[in-house]
Amino acid sequence: MSSKFKAEDFGIPAHFEHWDGDNAEDQNGPFFFCLDGNAIQTAFRVRAENCNAHKTLHGGISMMFADYTLCLAAIGGSHDGVLTVSCNSEFLGPAYEGELVTGHGEVLRKGKSIVFARTLLTVDDRPVLSASAVLKLVQRRG
Repeated sequence: MSSKFKAEDFGIPAHFEHWDGDNAEDQNGPFFFCLDGNAIQTAFRVRAENCNAHKTLHGGISMMFADYTLCLAAIGGSHDGVLTVSCNSEFLGPAYEGELVTGHGEVLRKGKSIVFARTLLTVDDRPVLSASAVLKLVQRRG
């Protein structure tokens, strides 16, 4: 299946993939990911519509992107089902229109149905948001 979004169209390296099928992420991103060993790398380019009145990336979009990163980390980039049970976020600095926000998601502990994960969102080496989550693996509906 061919994706409707290409990473390079957003100034993101071509080895990143688009996750098809999530309209909310497409409207607010689009978001992209790649596998990096056992970790997930994610990326998206901040657009004007992602910004708040201060012309910085809106906190809600930052949290949505962090959740995207955490969920992908929990399922290892597969199409398994997952839902966020809880997510804690700390805002560390702003991101601005045109900047490339990247995330690095890692699993801290994984059980049969519960996963503990964390992520750090950055612009270059500048931290933007840190988040940790408890996620539940679920069966996908057909």
